[in-house]
Amino acid sequence: MTVARIKSATLIERRYSLRMDLEEFREYCLNKPHVTEGTPFGETVLVFKVGGKMFALASLDEIPTTANLKCDPDLALELRDRYEQVRPGYHMNKKHWNTVELGRGIPDAELLKMIDHSYDLVLKGLPKAKRAQLIGRGD
Repeated sequence: MTVARIKSATLIERRYSLRMDLEEFREYCLNKPHVTEGTPFGETVLVFKVGGKMFALASLDEIPTTANLKCDPDLALELRDRYEQVRPGYHMNKKHWNTVELGRGIPDAELLKMIDHSYDLVLKGLPKAKRAQLIGRGD
């Protein structure tokens, strides 16, 4: 089996999975371009940044495991209506951030979309020069 087929089979399996854990969340975030990880709020909260701006935070000591993700305000409300595991962002601007429970009722494919959306929002919100520096060209 080729690497591409293995990756494709894994993605198909994940589309219907409800098992994303903190390790998988962290790995997915860190595999996005130009992402850094830190603990500026203490050793119990992982913070993921692109261009020096946060796009995801994950609690290391909560059960169930939760993460905060930036979100378009209209989509944030829609996701909160759709999933009981999505709430207004804990300790964040509740209009622009959601807290999501990992591995409990939200399909992994949807969680991956939420992470991608958060990353993309933050990347697009960076100053043009910073964004160009990260992606290696101007827009």
